[in-house]
Parts: sequence; C-alpha cells; structure tokens
Amino acid sequence: MPQIITEANLRSLIDSLVKESKLVVGPKEAGSMVLYQPLSNGADLKLGALPRRSSKELFFPICEDILTFGKEDGVTKVKDVDRASFPDAVLIGALPCDAGSPSILDAVFSWDYNDDFYLERRKKSTIVGIACTSCDDACFCTAVGYAPDSPAGSDLFLTPLKDGSYACNAVTEKGEKLVSAHGSLFKEGAAADAAPLAAPDTAKLDLAKIKEWLNTHFEDPLWQSIADVCLGCGACAFICPACHCFDINDEGTPDHGTRRKHWDACGFGKFTNHASGHNPRDIQNKRYRNRIMHKFKYYDDKFGKTLCTGCGRCIRACPVGIDIGDILNKINVQAG
Repeated sequence: MPQIITEANLRSLIDSLVKESKLVVGPKEAGSMVLYQPLSNGADLKLGALPRRSSKELFFPICEDILTFGKEDGVTKVKDVDRASFPDAVLIGALPCDAGSPSILDAVFSWDYNDDFYLERRKKSTIVGIACTSCDDACFCTAVGYAPDSPAGSDLFLTPLKDGSYACNAVTEKGEKLVSAHGSLFKEGAAADAAPLAAPDTAKLDLAKIKEWLNTHFEDPLWQSIADVCLGCGACAFICPACHCFDINDEGTPDHGTRRKHWDACGFGKFTNHASGHNPRDIQNKRYRNRIMHKFKYYDDKFGKTLCTGCGRCIRACPVGIDIGDILNKINVQAG
C-alpha cells in the first residue's frame, strides 16, 4: 500500500528533524519573496511557490571557506576546514526543477577531481521533492525533458492530493530511511485523487537538433543580437540551479587569512581574463554564446545531459528581458 502523510504531519516531520539537530532547508517567506532557507519549525514551510533562488546553495554555497592560514612563531601554518562538521541536512519541498539539479552538479564536481566540500554536503543531505502544481509563462521544464511530477533527484517524493495530504514515494534508500525513522507520521492507505499538476505551455524542444545547430553555428548573428541587450550582470547564472562557475581567492593579510570559494559567472567581463591580460571572451556576444554552448552542447558532450532544468528563473530575473526559452525555440526552428 502507498504511504500517505498529511500536511500537519509533514510540518511535524520538520519539527522532529529540527529537534534531531538536522539542518532542515525548505521554501520560506523572506519579506516579499520565498527562498530556500533553514527552517526553525514546521510552520516556516511555505509551499505552492517556486523560490526566488534555487536550492543549489545547500550543496554549493555562494561563499565558503576552504582553509585558513596564519603565522605562528614566524612559521606559516595552514588549517583545513573540518568537512566532518558539515551537518546532516534535509532539503524539503524542493520542486522537480530544483531536486533534479544536484545530479547535474554531481558530474561536474567529481569527474576529474572530487570536490570534497560539495560531495560531503551531498552525502549528508536527503532531498524531499514535491510535485509542482503551479507555473507561469517562464516555466519550460517539459521542453528540456523534465516534468512537474518527476521524482528524478529526490530521495522521497511527495505528490499533493486533493484532500490536502501527500502520497509518498521513497525513491532511494535515504528516502526509505527517512520514512522508517518517522513511521508514526506516515500511514498506509489508498491515496485520494492527485491534485492538478502544473502544465507549462511549452512544446518539447528537440535538444539533439539544437546541439547539432550549435555544432555548426559558433559564428552566427544570433549571438550579437543577444549581446546587444545583455548587461553581463550574471543574474541568470547566480539564480540558476545548474550553473556552477566559481573562483578561489585568498582574503586577509600575509600574517593570517582565509582561502575562499566564491560563485562566479561566465557572463562577467573578466571571467576569462588571463594573467597576461589577454581575454579570449573579450566582448559580450562571445560570453553569452558560451552560456548557451555550455548548457546545450559542451556539458552534453562531456556528460550526456543538458545543463538546464527549465525552471525559468533566468527569464524572470533578467533586467533586460532575455528569454532563454525563446532563444532555444529560435534555434529549434532554424535547426529544422
């Protein structure tokens, strides 16, 4: 029989996890926005809206210390960050376009070098995804192979039911353990009818044809037409659940300081600036071209996936109205 959890018990689950000293992160009201933030209790959980920023910050923080250094008796000593101190975490209420992104990032952070900061957080995290019941005209998950009811990336997946409860699907062993450890909050029984799912008004893109077009259109007027309006502000990258560029800087003085990892963006003018002063992407059309190429060609060449979950955040956040879905549709049409 399927497992069911009521909304009251879902909030009680959060209370229990917090009491167990877990870091519980989920959609939470923050002023006029909804953000993925630490929850102090079940009442904090805000369902029914796509958070302004993605949930990747749980695994890949905007800034993080990777070591500290300082002089002791004239000798410089380096101290690594204790990754064992990272807390056990539960991401709860992640919509499919967010729950699916860590599996994209996994490949990046482990293909030629294991980023132990990212991987330790992933190992210690459980993702409770939830089917999406609302969307707007920026959503295009179905166009890039995702879906409002996709459990991909979730350890435990919840489907909202018409009676206000949730059908539970334990997708992984982590999900099974979460249900087993809090069995009194779940019950077996026939599920009520599922609540209506979101229905993004988008046609499925032919990603293979788009990739073929990109293979042969490195130089194309399309890139300049986008660059004519792009500000290079990086909002699209910072708000994206799949973008993962970062820089590493030493901050402090010669006597003591911290080495830190910071998010970066390929749209920034100095992102590819060489120590020699040469910049291979010195103008904006080259930088935006790289953004599309990376998401729909380079990443696919390397890992066989698309670097986009169709969440639409970049469309909503762009101050000049650049619509990546519209760009892909144009390429899709040209690709035939």
